[in-house]
Amino acid sequence: MTHNLFSQCLRATALAMAGTVCLSAVPAAAQSQATRTNLSGDFIVAVVNTEAVTSVEVAQRIERLDAEVRRGGGKPPDADALRQQVVDSLIDERVQITFAREVGQKVDDAEIERAVTNVAAQNQITVPQLRDRLRSEGMDMTRFRNNLRDQLQVERVREREVNARIRITDADIDRVLDERRAKASTQVQLNLAQILITVPEDANAQVLAQRLAIAERALARLSAGADFAKLAREISEDSNRAGGGEIGLRPAERLPDLFVDAARDMAVGQSSARPLRSAAGWHLIKLIDRQQSDPFQVTQTKARHILLRLSDRAQAAAVSRRLDDLRLQIERGDKKFEDLAREVSEDGSAPSGGELGWAAPGQFVPEFEEAMAKLAPGGLSPPVVSRFGVHLIQVLDRRSAAADPKELREQTRNQLRASKFDQAYNDWAKELRLRAYIEMREPPQ
Repeated sequence: MTHNLFSQCLRATALAMAGTVCLSAVPAAAQSQATRTNLSGDFIVAVVNTEAVTSVEVAQRIERLDAEVRRGGGKPPDADALRQQVVDSLIDERVQITFAREVGQKVDDAEIERAVTNVAAQNQITVPQLRDRLRSEGMDMTRFRNNLRDQLQVERVREREVNARIRITDADIDRVLDERRAKASTQVQLNLAQILITVPEDANAQVLAQRLAIAERALARLSAGADFAKLAREISEDSNRAGGGEIGLRPAERLPDLFVDAARDMAVGQSSARPLRSAAGWHLIKLIDRQQSDPFQVTQTKARHILLRLSDRAQAAAVSRRLDDLRLQIERGDKKFEDLAREVSEDGSAPSGGELGWAAPGQFVPEFEEAMAKLAPGGLSPPVVSRFGVHLIQVLDRRSAAADPKELREQTRNQLRASKFDQAYNDWAKELRLRAYIEMREPPQ
């Protein structure tokens, strides 16, 4: 668990939770001379393509992660292992930043402005105060904005590159759909009625023949149009006879296999074509009702969200606190959800008030869907952390609908893609690192 926490820290740091500006996302070549002078004992730990990892940012990252793990009640690795994990994490960040600069799409200024505003708000300061704090740490706003631009480019390139590596075949989709059908078939509920002609355990051949003859005469009467319930009350020897032999609606797994197998090919209202033998005796059964969940009937949810991106996983707590504050403002009626979404959300849905439209299961990442599924219409979630950042979710409505076959296959494809994303990301990050120029430096003597 501890290792997973550290391995998630692959994003550039813009502002530390404690409120001090952290320079780990800023290339060493771009850091001001004043900053280097003020950081006693700083030196280059590694050169990654055209970027540098410095000892000061390694120390800052270690301190921040150590505090995060201790707050969560965990125990960090020993000092050497922790330092190696942090150095590896920073190298991966540099590799991805330089790659994103080469192949990434441009990030417009409006997105950068929103990101700057959110960083300030996460640290409970104004943008001018943020600018002053950055200046006191030797970083101007232009460099800071470039840092945020790198972060957004990395996120977009990562999504594009990783998704392109995931291959989902038609056979994969067919397998999942077949599994859903099979599971649904085991969840059928049956309402059966029976006529039981008991047979004593020690019955001889003559008694067996007599009891079978009674069952066959009853079957003949049913075939001639006799009412099953009336006949059950007349001759059945089981405890349900007063109710016309009706057992009641039960899951198939709670019924004898003999009954379930016989009812499988029966239409509702139909009786068994022959007497069924069990240890209790001879049975005639009638299928009164069959209820089966439709594996392709889906519950669609109409939701909206506010997304604040993380420049560092260690910022999750600070960002969550800000979204908690926004949640309270919405609940008190001080602000409207859609207005806040347009104002602060860093998702493409921001202009439409955060609305995501009608969505079926599998369209969002698992952590988002899990939180959304717990909400009643009108409900607001607590802050939800995903690989995209931290979300505040509101469910607007729900409806049940038969899935369109094409949509169903696409939803299944999305679910499979989400399940394979982490492994594909790890493979991509490793390959990108193998292609990068990385030079490790020894501490100065």
